[in-house]
Amino acid sequence: MRIGLTGGIGSGKSTVARAMVTLGGVHLVDTDAISRALTLPGGAAMPAIAQQFGSRFVAPDGALDRATMRELAFQDPGAKRALEAILHPLISEETEHQAQAASPGQWIVFDVPLLVESGRWRQRVQRVVVVDCEEATQISRVVQRSQLTEAAVRAIVAQQATRAQRRAAADAVIYNDGISLDQLHQAVASLLTSPLF
Repeated sequence: MRIGLTGGIGSGKSTVARAMVTLGGVHLVDTDAISRALTLPGGAAMPAIAQQFGSRFVAPDGALDRATMRELAFQDPGAKRALEAILHPLISEETEHQAQAASPGQWIVFDVPLLVESGRWRQRVQRVVVVDCEEATQISRVVQRSQLTEAAVRAIVAQQATRAQRRAAADAVIYNDGISLDQLHQAVASLLTSPLF
Protein backbone atom coordinates (compact mmCIF):
# COMPACT_ATOMS: atom_id res chain seq x y z
CA MET A 1 0.00 0.00 0.00
CA ARG A 2 1.36 3.38 -1.07
CA ILE A 3 -0.16 6.22 0.95
CA GLY A 4 0.24 9.93 0.25
CA LEU A 5 0.19 12.06 3.40
CA THR A 6 -0.30 15.79 3.07
CA GLY A 7 -1.50 18.90 4.87
CA GLY A 8 -0.91 22.61 4.93
CA ILE A 9 1.99 24.21 6.77
CA GLY A 10 1.41 23.94 10.53
CA SER A 11 -1.27 21.25 10.20
CA GLY A 12 0.71 18.68 12.18
CA LYS A 13 1.47 16.47 9.19
CA SER A 14 4.98 15.61 10.39
CA THR A 15 3.61 14.62 13.79
CA VAL A 16 1.07 12.34 12.09
CA ALA A 17 3.85 10.85 9.92
CA ARG A 18 5.91 9.99 13.00
CA ALA A 19 2.83 8.46 14.66
CA MET A 20 2.20 6.31 11.58
CA VAL A 21 5.75 4.97 11.85
CA THR A 22 5.45 4.33 15.60
CA LEU A 23 1.93 2.90 15.61
CA GLY A 24 1.74 1.25 12.20
CA GLY A 25 5.33 0.36 11.38
CA VAL A 26 5.06 2.06 8.01
CA HIS A 27 8.07 2.93 5.85
CA LEU A 28 8.20 6.73 5.72
CA VAL A 29 9.56 8.69 2.76
CA ASP A 30 9.75 12.38 3.66
CA THR A 31 9.94 14.47 0.49
CA ASP A 32 10.55 17.68 2.46
CA ALA A 33 13.61 16.11 4.10
CA ILE A 34 14.80 14.95 0.67
CA SER A 35 14.39 18.48 -0.70
CA ARG A 36 16.35 19.95 2.21
CA ALA A 37 19.15 17.39 1.78
CA LEU A 38 19.45 18.28 -1.89
CA THR A 39 20.07 21.93 -0.96
CA LEU A 40 22.54 21.40 1.90
CA PRO A 41 26.29 21.99 1.42
CA GLY A 42 27.36 19.49 -1.23
CA GLY A 43 23.72 18.69 -2.06
CA ALA A 44 23.03 17.32 -5.53
CA ALA A 45 20.89 20.34 -6.51
CA MET A 46 23.35 23.04 -5.50
CA PRO A 47 25.52 23.20 -8.67
CA ALA A 48 22.43 23.67 -10.88
CA ILE A 49 20.92 26.21 -8.45
CA ALA A 50 24.15 28.22 -8.37
CA GLN A 51 24.34 28.16 -12.16
CA GLN A 52 20.67 29.13 -12.62
CA PHE A 53 20.34 31.79 -9.94
CA GLY A 54 23.88 32.95 -9.11
CA SER A 55 26.06 32.99 -6.01
CA ARG A 56 23.68 35.35 -4.16
CA PHE A 57 21.46 32.34 -3.49
CA VAL A 58 24.26 30.21 -2.05
CA ALA A 59 25.05 30.68 1.66
CA PRO A 60 28.70 30.93 2.79
CA ASP A 61 28.65 27.24 3.81
CA GLY A 62 27.57 26.18 0.32
CA ALA A 63 23.92 25.48 1.18
CA LEU A 64 20.92 27.16 -0.43
CA ASP A 65 20.19 30.56 1.10
CA ARG A 66 16.61 29.59 1.86
CA ALA A 67 15.43 33.03 3.01
CA THR A 68 16.70 34.76 -0.15
CA MET A 69 15.26 32.05 -2.38
CA ARG A 70 11.91 32.08 -0.56
CA GLU A 71 11.65 35.82 -1.12
CA LEU A 72 12.42 35.48 -4.84
CA ALA A 73 10.07 32.53 -5.34
CA PHE A 74 7.16 34.44 -3.78
CA GLN A 75 7.79 37.48 -5.96
CA ASP A 76 8.63 35.73 -9.24
CA PRO A 77 6.58 32.71 -10.41
CA GLY A 78 9.14 32.10 -13.18
CA ALA A 79 11.94 31.73 -10.63
CA LYS A 80 9.78 29.36 -8.59
CA ARG A 81 9.18 27.21 -11.70
CA ALA A 82 12.91 27.25 -12.52
CA LEU A 83 13.75 26.07 -8.99
CA GLU A 84 11.10 23.34 -9.19
CA ALA A 85 12.50 22.22 -12.57
CA ILE A 86 15.83 21.60 -10.83
CA LEU A 87 14.48 20.04 -7.63
CA HIS A 88 11.49 17.95 -8.70
CA PRO A 89 13.30 15.37 -10.87
CA LEU A 90 15.94 14.90 -8.15
CA ILE A 91 13.26 14.60 -5.44
CA SER A 92 11.31 12.04 -7.54
CA GLU A 93 14.42 9.94 -8.13
CA GLU A 94 15.40 9.91 -4.44
CA THR A 95 11.79 9.31 -3.37
CA GLU A 96 11.59 6.12 -5.42
CA HIS A 97 15.06 5.08 -4.25
CA GLN A 98 13.96 5.39 -0.61
CA ALA A 99 10.63 3.64 -1.30
CA GLN A 100 12.53 0.59 -2.56
CA ALA A 101 14.04 0.19 0.91
CA ALA A 102 10.63 -0.84 2.31
CA SER A 103 10.28 -4.44 3.48
CA PRO A 104 8.04 -6.75 1.43
CA GLY A 105 4.43 -6.03 2.36
CA GLN A 106 5.31 -2.94 4.40
CA TRP A 107 3.11 0.09 3.77
CA ILE A 108 4.94 3.08 2.33
CA VAL A 109 3.85 6.56 3.45
CA PHE A 110 4.99 9.45 1.28
CA ASP A 111 4.99 12.68 3.30
CA VAL A 112 4.37 15.26 0.55
CA PRO A 113 3.58 18.85 1.63
CA LEU A 114 2.42 19.91 -1.86
CA LEU A 115 0.77 16.64 -2.92
CA VAL A 116 -2.46 18.31 -4.07
CA GLU A 117 -0.68 21.23 -5.72
CA SER A 118 1.70 19.01 -7.71
CA GLY A 119 -1.08 17.29 -9.62
CA ARG A 120 1.08 14.22 -10.34
CA TRP A 121 1.15 12.53 -6.96
CA ARG A 122 -2.42 11.19 -7.01
CA GLN A 123 -1.47 8.60 -9.61
CA ARG A 124 1.56 7.47 -7.60
CA VAL A 125 -0.35 6.48 -4.44
CA GLN A 126 -3.36 4.32 -3.64
CA ARG A 127 -4.72 6.48 -0.81
CA VAL A 128 -4.40 10.12 0.20
CA VAL A 129 -4.55 11.12 3.87
CA VAL A 130 -4.96 14.82 4.65
CA VAL A 131 -4.11 16.37 8.02
CA ASP A 132 -6.42 19.33 8.46
CA CYS A 133 -6.88 22.19 10.91
CA GLU A 134 -8.22 25.74 10.99
CA GLU A 135 -6.11 28.33 9.15
CA ALA A 136 -5.75 30.40 12.33
CA THR A 137 -4.27 27.34 14.05
CA GLN A 138 -1.80 26.80 11.20
CA ILE A 139 -0.60 30.40 11.40
CA SER A 140 -0.30 30.37 15.19
CA ARG A 141 1.71 27.11 15.20
CA VAL A 142 4.16 28.25 12.52
CA VAL A 143 4.74 31.68 14.08
CA GLN A 144 5.50 29.97 17.43
CA ARG A 145 7.96 27.45 15.99
CA SER A 146 9.77 29.62 13.43
CA GLN A 147 11.22 33.08 13.01
CA LEU A 148 8.61 33.94 10.39
CA THR A 149 6.19 36.81 10.88
CA GLU A 150 2.45 36.27 10.78
CA ALA A 151 2.35 38.06 7.39
CA ALA A 152 5.03 35.73 6.01
CA VAL A 153 3.14 32.65 7.21
CA ARG A 154 -0.11 33.97 5.70
CA ALA A 155 1.72 34.42 2.38
CA ILE A 156 2.88 30.78 2.50
CA VAL A 157 -0.65 29.56 3.33
CA ALA A 158 -2.03 31.62 0.43
CA GLN A 159 0.39 29.88 -1.99
CA GLN A 160 -0.74 26.41 -0.89
CA ALA A 161 -3.91 24.55 -1.84
CA THR A 162 -6.97 25.58 0.13
CA ARG A 163 -8.31 23.38 2.90
CA ALA A 164 -11.29 22.58 0.67
CA GLN A 165 -9.02 21.52 -2.21
CA ARG A 166 -7.00 19.22 0.03
CA ARG A 167 -10.11 17.70 1.62
CA ALA A 168 -11.60 17.09 -1.83
CA ALA A 169 -8.50 15.08 -2.79
CA ALA A 170 -8.53 13.02 0.43
CA ASP A 171 -9.54 9.42 0.98
CA ALA A 172 -9.29 10.13 4.72
CA VAL A 173 -8.95 13.29 6.83
CA ILE A 174 -7.38 13.60 10.27
CA TYR A 175 -8.67 16.77 11.92
CA ASN A 176 -5.84 18.00 14.13
CA ASP A 177 -7.28 20.98 15.93
CA GLY A 178 -8.17 21.36 19.59
CA ILE A 179 -7.09 17.81 20.44
CA SER A 180 -4.28 16.42 22.58
CA LEU A 181 -1.30 14.47 21.25
CA ASP A 182 -2.84 11.30 22.71
CA GLN A 183 -6.09 11.97 20.87
CA LEU A 184 -4.16 12.58 17.65
CA HIS A 185 -2.38 9.24 18.11
CA GLN A 186 -5.76 7.56 18.66
CA ALA A 187 -7.01 9.09 15.40
CA VAL A 188 -3.95 7.77 13.57
CA ALA A 189 -4.35 4.30 15.10
CA SER A 190 -8.03 4.22 14.07
CA LEU A 191 -7.15 5.27 10.56
CA LEU A 192 -4.49 2.56 10.17
CA THR A 193 -7.01 -0.15 11.10
CA SER A 194 -9.95 1.30 9.12
CA PRO A 195 -11.52 -0.68 6.23
CA LEU A 196 -10.21 1.99 3.85
CA PHE A 197 -6.73 0.55 4.34
